[in-house]
This record gives sequence, structure tokens and C-alpha cells, in this order.
Amino acid sequence: MTALPTEKIDAVIVGSGAAGSHFAARLAQAGKRVAILEAGPARENEDLVSSMLWARRLKGSGAPVLETGKDTVGYGFNAGRGVGGSSMHHYAVWPRMHENDFRVKSLYGRSRDWPIGYADLQAYYDRVQDECGIAGEHRMESTRPPGAPYPMPRVPVFEQGRIVGHGFEAMGMKVSPLPLAVTTRAFRGRPQCMWDGWCDAGCPIGALANAQTVHLPQAQAAGATLHPDTEVVRVLTDASGKRATGVEAITKDGQRVKVMADVVVLAAFTIQNPRLLLASATAQHPDGLANASGTLGRFITGHMAVPVFGLHEKETNPGFGASGGQLLNQEHYDDKNAHKAKGAFGSYQWMIAQAMKPNGLLGIASSRPDLRGKALSEFMERASRHMITMTGVVEDEALAENRVTLSARKDAAGVPLASVAHTSSKASNALWDVAAAEGVRVFEAAGAKEAWHANRAPMHIMGGTVMGESAANSVTNSYGQCHDVPNLFIGGAGLFPTSAAVNPTFTLHALSARSVEHLVANWSAAVG
Repeated sequence: MTALPTEKIDAVIVGSGAAGSHFAARLAQAGKRVAILEAGPARENEDLVSSMLWARRLKGSGAPVLETGKDTVGYGFNAGRGVGGSSMHHYAVWPRMHENDFRVKSLYGRSRDWPIGYADLQAYYDRVQDECGIAGEHRMESTRPPGAPYPMPRVPVFEQGRIVGHGFEAMGMKVSPLPLAVTTRAFRGRPQCMWDGWCDAGCPIGALANAQTVHLPQAQAAGATLHPDTEVVRVLTDASGKRATGVEAITKDGQRVKVMADVVVLAAFTIQNPRLLLASATAQHPDGLANASGTLGRFITGHMAVPVFGLHEKETNPGFGASGGQLLNQEHYDDKNAHKAKGAFGSYQWMIAQAMKPNGLLGIASSRPDLRGKALSEFMERASRHMITMTGVVEDEALAENRVTLSARKDAAGVPLASVAHTSSKASNALWDVAAAEGVRVFEAAGAKEAWHANRAPMHIMGGTVMGESAANSVTNSYGQCHDVPNLFIGGAGLFPTSAAVNPTFTLHALSARSVEHLVANWSAAVG
């Protein structure tokens, strides 16, 4: 393992996931001396194993995160730990946010507005998709905002996708290819996907775009150093409290070390960034670093997943394809008040025909937790050949009371544990009910012999370090630069003021590209 720098460097980055690796690559390519500190273990693509037991190793671990509220965020499932972070188990579903997602407060009087609009991110979406590779067909996405065509052909549609697609069409609804950051042909040195449905366990051949296949290799080739098993426990500041000077970390052998830098980038997982800032309180920042606004830790959002299942008379080969799915439906996306009469608010989308394995966290067996013994065996015999499935992604209204705070309990290093309180609004829950009922109707229209939906499930975590136009009501500006500490930047989905109803990783990358471009261009001003 490369030794930690002992002298001051240009930038220290906390976290090696999607955002951290993106920042590291661009800064190192700009000639900056960069160190990436990762709390979890080292990992290479060749270490990945296509099994559900292995997949669990990629999930959140380390110090526990305490969860309260009626609708918990599912930290253990959504987070990641180790080189590559949660990007190593993400499904690479990469739709763009829509124009109205950025102006929810202005347009609907709910939630919050972003300090930027879709037009501010369009060029970065285009740049990221060309670099990382997205397969799709933009002309078939009737709701897709403006942007360049996808650089790779659409993903294949297998029998499961064809069957469910017919269900949507029977109800007068359109489907389009699901935009996936997975290779449908050889792309930038990465091989074509085999469509064996093991995305949840990582991708050992490198067909799926994640930190290990895109930005970490670029960062290291440009001179950035990667330091696994190095957990940051505090952000350091100068005597004035107005500048970050570096971070304090604990190495695998228990040593406390300091890495000093001109710029600090926090790109740990969504819950860990506010935890670290709250734990870095000083006399100048008694309520936590970068928290003069009082919004640090607040406006935690997620997506309420709508898991829909069915059994069809035809054989569907449910194990084939990608974990993310094959097709997309965003029928009601652009009218967040479409179901106002039912007390619902927000957008939702359908990711259609996910590859499913017999067991595991998202396996066929877990779709019927009520079955035991002979009934379960008979169900598995049918479902392993006849299952159809899709997942709804439901917008979660941003509420100030949904937040990260510090617990009185501490981890082994003496850092208070994160406690996350989250309860979705009545309007968000009502929207979930609308989507769940629609999903079952689609499967019935597709000819399913049985159709059902599971309970609400937490998917993705955003917020907690939200961006905004004012230092009075947000943690950072639109570039992820902390209002109170100008040489402290934040990367990741924690910046999102609202959740929208699309998977966050593509937007996370577009924000990172915009932020690091701004940082490089304004380096002297940021460093001070």
C-alpha cells in the first residue's frame, strides 16, 4: 500500500466511490497532487465474485448507522464500503433528471428548489455519458430532456422484457430502452456485457461503469494515490475556522495520522459526510463544520421502491439481462400533480424486467417471504422459470425534519454514530400507493397468472449536505463548495436538494464534473 503523504498536498479526497474518483481523476489530470482516503478495504475487479454471498460484502459496513422514523432509509443495503464505494454494487441505471425536478418549490410550492436548472447540467450529462458509456435510444424516450444521443446501442430485450412491455402497451402506455451505463459493445477498453445478471455482485469484466472501471484508473494514471483502510474521523481547520487544513484519519493498524492539503473534498457516502462534518465541530463551528445555516444533516431523502412481481404462463428466463432492467416507463413523470385527487404528489418511473437470481437480497425467494416449506419449494419451481418483475422509483418529498444527527453512542475511534430519522410525507406515501396499484394492473394486462407487489423498500439516499443559493439555507453553493469554509468541497448525492424520481448516479457524476471544472478554474480563489 502506498504510504500516506507526510507533507502538505494539493487535495485530499475522502471516499473512493463515484464522486470521489471523479474529483480525483480531474484534479490529478490538472496537475494537482491528490490523495484518496478510503475507509474500507482494497479491491480490484479480479477480486469480484458473481455470487449473492459475495454481493453482501460490497454493502455498507463499519460502524453502524442508527435508523429511526416510519420509513427508514436502508443504509446497510444502499451504502458501500471499500475501494469503489457503493458504485461497486449499483445497477448503472442512468436516466437524466427532468427540468421540473430542479424547481419543485417554484412550480408546486413544495419541497425545495435547486440553485441550478437542467440547462446548467446538460453539457455535463453529455460529457459524462460519452466518457462512461450509456446504452440506450434517446429517440424512443418521449420524456427525455434535451441532450446528445447515447454513445452505445440499446440494451437487449429478453422474453421477460417483451412480456412486461406488452402489458404497458395494452394499457396505452409507452416503454423505451432503459438507459444503462453497461456496455452493449466494446467501449473505451471495456468488453461487451454478457447479460448474466450479476450486477449486484460487481462486474469483474468491467462492462459496468463504476469507480473501478472509469475514474480510479484515470486518477492513478495521472498520479493520484489511493489509500484503503484509512478512515477519516475529523476535518481539520485553521485557528480562524474559515479554512480547512486537512483531515485526521485512523489507519488499519490503529495509528492516528493527519493528511494536510490546500483543498479538502468530502465524497464519502451520503450519511457519512454530514456525520463527519457534525463530528468536526469547533469553537468557531459549535454546531458542526459548515453548519452556520443550520441545514447540515437535514433534508435527507430517498426513493421508495415499488417491487412488483408476477408469474406468467410463458417461460421468461428471469436470470438473463442486467440487474437494472431492460425497459423504462416514465408515463406520468412530468406532471407531479397528476394524482393530486388521491392526495399524492411527485414523479415516479418504472424500471422493467430486472434480472433475478433464486435467492439473495433481491432474489426470487424474497418476493414471497410468507411462504415456507413445500409451498415455497413449489413457488420456486415455477418462479425460477416464469417470474416477471419491475421496480417503481417514487419521489420522496424533501422535509427538514428528515435528518442526520449524532448519537450519544460512539464507534471504536470515539466518533459519535450517525442517527438518521426519516418519515416520508403523506403525499409521497400516497404516490407509492398509486404506483403499486398501477404496477399490478400492468402485470395483469401482460397476462400474468398471479401478480402482486411487495412492501415499500428504501432505495438510494440523498440530501444532508444540500446545495443552495444562500448561505442562510444551505450547506454549499451549486458547485458543492461550502459557504462557511470555501476550500472545503462536497461531492455526491448529499448535495441534492430534492430526490426527483430517477436513479441518482448519473446526476451525481454530472454535478461532480461541473464542480471539479469550477474548482480547477478557480483554484487560487478556493485555496485563498
